[in-house]
Amino acid sequence: MARVSIDTWAPPAFRPIMMLVGGMLLALSAAMLIPAAFDLFARNEDWRAFALSSAVTAAFGAGLVSISRTKLAGGLTLRQAFVLTPLTWLTVALFAALPLYFSDYAQLRDSFTNAFFEAVSGLTTTGATVIVGLQDAPPGVLIWRALLQWMGGIGIIATAIAILPALGVGGMQLFRTESSDRSEKVLPRVREIATAIVSLYLGFTALCAVAYWLAGMTPFDALAHALTTISTAGFSTHDNSLGNWTTPAVHWIAIVGMLAGAVPFVLYVRLFQGQLDTLRNSQVRVLFGFLAVVIALMSLWLVSSERYELGDAIRHAAMNVVSVVTTTGFASTDYGAWGNVAVGVFFGLMFVGGCTGSTAGGVKIFRYEVMARLLHSHFLHLLYPRGVFPRSYAGRALPDDVVASVVVFFSLFFVCYSVITIVLMAFDLDFLTSASAAVSALSNVGPGLGPIIGPAGTFGPLPDPVKWVLAFAMLLGRLELFTVLILFMPRFWRG
Repeated sequence: MARVSIDTWAPPAFRPIMMLVGGMLLALSAAMLIPAAFDLFARNEDWRAFALSSAVTAAFGAGLVSISRTKLAGGLTLRQAFVLTPLTWLTVALFAALPLYFSDYAQLRDSFTNAFFEAVSGLTTTGATVIVGLQDAPPGVLIWRALLQWMGGIGIIATAIAILPALGVGGMQLFRTESSDRSEKVLPRVREIATAIVSLYLGFTALCAVAYWLAGMTPFDALAHALTTISTAGFSTHDNSLGNWTTPAVHWIAIVGMLAGAVPFVLYVRLFQGQLDTLRNSQVRVLFGFLAVVIALMSLWLVSSERYELGDAIRHAAMNVVSVVTTTGFASTDYGAWGNVAVGVFFGLMFVGGCTGSTAGGVKIFRYEVMARLLHSHFLHLLYPRGVFPRSYAGRALPDDVVASVVVFFSLFFVCYSVITIVLMAFDLDFLTSASAAVSALSNVGPGLGPIIGPAGTFGPLPDPVKWVLAFAMLLGRLELFTVLILFMPRFWRG
């Protein structure tokens, strides 16, 4: 009987990828034991689903590592890095769905589509859910959803710092640091900065949990919401999200936590190192300035339309505007009932996003800054055709490749958005539901608009094919479009 070479199962070019994916699955299997412990403590039989899923995930991960063991000292090529990024997120999402599918919770057990949608929404920190009656869900399911979002948040920070700048995706090369290098080999040396960021991430989560608890949440609710606040993700333990708590302190804690998660975590590291110039970061100033203006205008609208008194108007406006812009997805009330003006404003806010290097999704603030400088320069050229008008960002000249990458990103984003919207409408969904679901998934916002998927609804009633389309859109948006779409090019796989 002929022997099968290990290269048949793990070709040399794919061994580093498979080994890293296997390592991620081993980490995921360990994380599954946390919700298992919660269910076991609560005497809920779902602990068996998490234990079984952990064993299956660990076996698969160990198998990948064993057949593809190799040294990573030489790093990854650009082609390998492009394959690794979407493959890791997709594989982890598939295995993360297993305990939800194996559980006794009927809304997830009866449909792998629902389980996968919920897992993808969690890992991509989108926050869209198919579950109705969250307050009655088992503790293991609730804490697993929160953990997925927390892990997805730290995962996207690592991707944005170490991988995307090296790949030159959508202008991200503008943020190339000592931890990423555009070369033929991509395996960033990020141990020091990663340790600092993880420590800060843990610290912010702990502070947020304690604050929620002191504001009146139960310890379980405080932990679950802290995990999904700092990750700007938005899963809650109640159907009406943060509207379940009428205490203003809960809402203000959420606002501060979401803003903390939407700021580049590298800035925190530099700030703790004494680099006070980071307080003048362009992205942060533009984000906070934009939020202040929109919150002020929305507060005036709520007061003038006699929906709230001034104090409540500011609180609800700040809570929901910050939630949508930072792509968190929390809601303190159904802002879809605030009138057509509010619906239009919130629809537009879904296209904004937070800062790059943060847990927030969306188009990202820096791309709007680059486009504004490009438009300003273009208008000046129209007025003074012979003039020279340098483009700069944060005191540095904007390279042509960054400008080109940003322009291409905007074009591709709106092409993808249009295609997804049309596909959703092909399933007989109305325009508002289709358009808001498309941008919500692509920007990883969470709730959409309208009576079905609005802040007071869920994605559960949507047809299964629509959920698969939206799951793909969530991954596409979370990974900045290019890292996914490039895999569909035949030329990518040649050579």
